[in-house]
Amino acid sequence: MIQRFTLGKPIKTDAVTRDLPSLDFDRLPVCHRVENGSVTLSFEMQPDDIVYGLGEAPRGINKRGWVYQSYCSDDPFHTETKQSLYAAHTFLLHSGETCTGMFLDFPARIRWDIGYTKADRTEITACGDSLDLYLITGDSPMAIVREFRSLIGQSYIPPFWAFGYQQSRWSYHNAAAVDAVIEGYDKAEIPLDCVYLDIDYMERYKDFTINGEAFPDFAGYVSRKKEQGIHLIPIIDAGVKKEDGYAVYEEGRDKGYFCKTADGADFEGGVWPGIVGFPDFLRQDVREWFGSRYKALTDMGIDGFWNDMNEPAIFYSEKGLQEALDKAAALKGENLDLGKFFGLKDVFMGLSNSQKDYSSIYHQIDGKLVNHQDVHNLYGACMTRAAGEYFEKTFGKEQILMFSRASYIGAHRSSGIWFGDNHSWWSHILLCLKMLPSANMCGFLYCGADLGGFNENATRDLVLRFLALGVFTPLMRNHSALGTRDQECYRFENPEDFRDIIQVRYRLIPYLYRVFREASEQNEMIFRPLSFDYPGDRLARECETQLMLGDECMIAPVYEQNAGGRTVYLPEDMTFVTLSGTKVKTQPLEKGLHYIEAALNEVPLFIKKGKTIPLCMPAMRTSQLRSDELEWIG
Repeated sequence: MIQRFTLGKPIKTDAVTRDLPSLDFDRLPVCHRVENGSVTLSFEMQPDDIVYGLGEAPRGINKRGWVYQSYCSDDPFHTETKQSLYAAHTFLLHSGETCTGMFLDFPARIRWDIGYTKADRTEITACGDSLDLYLITGDSPMAIVREFRSLIGQSYIPPFWAFGYQQSRWSYHNAAAVDAVIEGYDKAEIPLDCVYLDIDYMERYKDFTINGEAFPDFAGYVSRKKEQGIHLIPIIDAGVKKEDGYAVYEEGRDKGYFCKTADGADFEGGVWPGIVGFPDFLRQDVREWFGSRYKALTDMGIDGFWNDMNEPAIFYSEKGLQEALDKAAALKGENLDLGKFFGLKDVFMGLSNSQKDYSSIYHQIDGKLVNHQDVHNLYGACMTRAAGEYFEKTFGKEQILMFSRASYIGAHRSSGIWFGDNHSWWSHILLCLKMLPSANMCGFLYCGADLGGFNENATRDLVLRFLALGVFTPLMRNHSALGTRDQECYRFENPEDFRDIIQVRYRLIPYLYRVFREASEQNEMIFRPLSFDYPGDRLARECETQLMLGDECMIAPVYEQNAGGRTVYLPEDMTFVTLSGTKVKTQPLEKGLHYIEAALNEVPLFIKKGKTIPLCMPAMRTSQLRSDELEWIG
């Protein structure tokens, strides 16, 4: 059962697809108070209760014991100390003697104190006094998830080829660099379907433009790559470069499409191109305008995109930068003591993504000016919605690959997500694993992390182990940052090990695609915590390094350096399978704890007793896969 409780006059987010009758907030059967312009909700927890949800968030599957914030944040350092990441997925699921789901449809900042201040208490604070709260009751966590997903609408389904292996880097600067990547994979006989174009494919970082020197005859080049079975996926950023003669900027400026300041001027901030305008994506007319701009690239054959920098990320504002420079100038020649030096340092460190800058931005909603802080979490979602609505109208469903960095619930109908700028840290294998079921709960099925890690230098074994988890994530993309070690699979010694891992992915694609479609169409989860399936099993309830996959499988990646395997817990009898290229080894195991071995070129998988899954023969491209010749294992 779902009940909607309304306080004040909430901003319409379009997160839900069903119009439910609204009950007065005073009838909410949860402790609450409204004071000082904020709303606080609270409930007690028993020692064994589990709290799930919050989608893309730091830490574990069970959210107890920490403070989280729903506030889309451009922060690449995903450490345990952080409270928020790039997304705001404001759904919580409390599982105890009874099960309750809670969706706060509220696009400003929310603080979730889940047993941090008091171990037996959750306290949720929404920084505003108008919101819709949806309370969902059911007899199990999965029942709650199905109800919630039925409320927010069917999840985005990408084209079939988007389940192939994808290679990215900041940046492949020109056509020769892209060709070298494709040649490297083909020569090593490692399957590949997509190569990404980061910001350097553009003309001076201007959206919807092409650097003609780096990519001459871009349309012809895209066509030739498609003949090779390769899809090129360009990035699109939220900020539009301020430049006379640049048609996108001039049209946005002349038609008043950019976000404003309180005095009605365009808000201007610095990002990759320098000063940019930020389209007011919360307006339908602006979304239609910006969405139609993707036509410049789809007309050249592009059929996939990733939206970035849309929290929005702001390196500096002109006003903030000037204040910092004035502060530095005033201290010129002084002997800077402790306080003055670190004070000056803090001024410059605080330029990026400044709360003061965010508070100076205004949107136009239903003819009224609304401060950005009141709708911050909607910005990236509305950018992606602009693209998604254009793609569906122009090409129909399931034709264009689309995923985004920032997101809010509701954006799952338009696109997938990736988990942002992670690091080449072993801990981030587990961070990816733990975010998968939480993202699925919130409707984001097409998701995954930057395999191998985006920041820092990856080791060979880390990339292989990360890929062995990525074999199962719908988005399987290897991505790395400028200045880091090259981590394309063919660049490491013994690239045949990487071939073995990625061939396993291609063998599994028919099975994974079926599980994905069923999860979208039936409001299911691809990945589930073991506790969903085995609620009475103490070890299963506390396990956070393994996940259930579909109705048949369990995954348990190796996530420690120099480890030849790991300990796994089987909540029932299962078949342990190791997959490597076209090789399949099986071993029946009884319920309980087992140490399993998995070489660097092997993917461990567990299949439930009485279940089987299909494997096809690998191919170099998804377009070459055949589903009429299957090997069933179990």
